[in-house]
Amino acid sequence: MIETTKAIVISTIKYGDTSLIATCYTQSKGLKTYMLKGVLNSKKSKIKTAYFQPLMQLNLTVNHNNKGTLNSIKEIEVINFYHSIYTNIRKQSIALFLAEVLYYSIREEEQNVSLFEYLEASFLWLDTHDSIANFHLLFLLNLTKYLGFYPETNSLDLQYFDLLEGRFNEKSKFNSVSGEKLIQFKRLLGINFDVLHELNFNSLNRQMILSILIQYFELHISGFRKPKSMDVLKSVFN
Repeated sequence: MIETTKAIVISTIKYGDTSLIATCYTQSKGLKTYMLKGVLNSKKSKIKTAYFQPLMQLNLTVNHNNKGTLNSIKEIEVINFYHSIYTNIRKQSIALFLAEVLYYSIREEEQNVSLFEYLEASFLWLDTHDSIANFHLLFLLNLTKYLGFYPETNSLDLQYFDLLEGRFNEKSKFNSVSGEKLIQFKRLLGINFDVLHELNFNSLNRQMILSILIQYFELHISGFRKPKSMDVLKSVFN
């Protein structure tokens, strides 16, 4: 079926000597994978490898096949062109990390407009702002709203947060967060990107919260893996 849809690039892998397989999150059909035949070898092709950098926002005219099969791209254009994500080392590190997280988090080949719009708006915010040291933390936390396991916030005064249940408790359990870790984690709850500059996390706080969030994802998403780019991200913001 031929259709036109917005898409956000999640990952690419080399296929043979001349081709790529690209995974994108589309506005119309959720997660889709495309075969880009000969793209590494053709200078005349309308489809360029530069279009498939992590988190690039595209408008695609595609042929969507049945589930489980590779799809093809007929026409492509870049939309919402980024001005700083691929030239600023801090933003580039965040983009690589978040693309990896999305690759391990999203599985559905079905439309989810609210999730797509969240991704679209968040990456445009990242591109156009400078105070971004804590962006990935809030992005991950708010992403859980769309994946179905955002923390329950009815009992914020309790001393423990159970990562497995996603709620605050009076008693400690095996996967509980407490003490200073919980104090810092709570500072993210309920805020939006426009007040990120007010969070004065030091590098230790940042790494601590990131570890909590990654563990939270591991507990709630089957097959989720700790991103390989996480160490690079930590070193950039140390």
